Amino acid sequence: MRKWYGLPGILLLAGLGSVQADEHVSEHRLNDYVQLQGQLTQGALVVGKTEPGFKVRLNGEELTVGEYGYFVFGLPREADAEQTLTVTDAEGSEHSSTLDVASREFNIQRIEGLPQQTVTPDPAAQERIRAENQQVAQARQVRSKMTYFTGPYAWPAEGRISGVYGSQRILNGEPRAPHWGIDIAAPTGTPVYAPIGGIVVLAHPDMLMSGGTLIVDHGHGVFSSFLHLHRIYVDVGDYLQQGDPIAEIGATGRATGPHLDWRMNWESTRVDPQLLLPPRD
Repeated sequence: MRKWYGLPGILLLAGLGSVQADEHVSEHRLNDYVQLQGQLTQGALVVGKTEPGFKVRLNGEELTVGEYGYFVFGLPREADAEQTLTVTDAEGSEHSSTLDVASREFNIQRIEGLPQQTVTPDPAAQERIRAENQQVAQARQVRSKMTYFTGPYAWPAEGRISGVYGSQRILNGEPRAPHWGIDIAAPTGTPVYAPIGGIVVLAHPDMLMSGGTLIVDHGHGVFSSFLHLHRIYVDVGDYLQQGDPIAEIGATGRATGPHLDWRMNWESTRVDPQLLLPPRD
């Protein structure tokens, strides 16, 4: 469940509205300038709203506040237990509050049978990986004013959850970095739909590691990446609405079987898409 949190000690403005809500959202309103929606836990994407024109900083770093007062930030997998959110009002007065961030325990996931060149790539493959990583980084440099990140979010595909965010992975017996997305296993050709709106910033048919790769900008540095795709329906520059068909599940790149690997980033922080989704039926 996604929740709204008021920040103690900050005055609530009478005109402060709420971010788009659905039946899975609880709203908690205290005497604040700020409301927050999202789980205050490691790996969470947190959406906020303040009065337009106010400034917001997280741990001293200024966040983008949109025309209607929306802002967003991500809490990394290893986020500290306390974060400081500071609001500067129209008079220049600062109001700070401490956010208590819950810790999480992450699984260990062992995966065997991967193509060895994707686990220990040779020099030529390493060069290709570097070039493709640069393409991804370039696509994510966009900082649009869109606010699709406010949600609500929908599941992008039907299928079995076969991998979760934050799991420490052991690939072909070798420890590797954590898994940064949610895996949804389904037959090749299963449709993938846009979980929220946005604009396509990268559509690549065959990257070495991630195979068919699609990246969508949701605004304010929030991006979705859809990996291992069999087919991509959309092109760079296409605007998407929630529910639009965008691709088909596949087993391209470093994969042992057909599945969708859906990842989300805020800036350089990798966040857990599953925390944003309603429970499955």
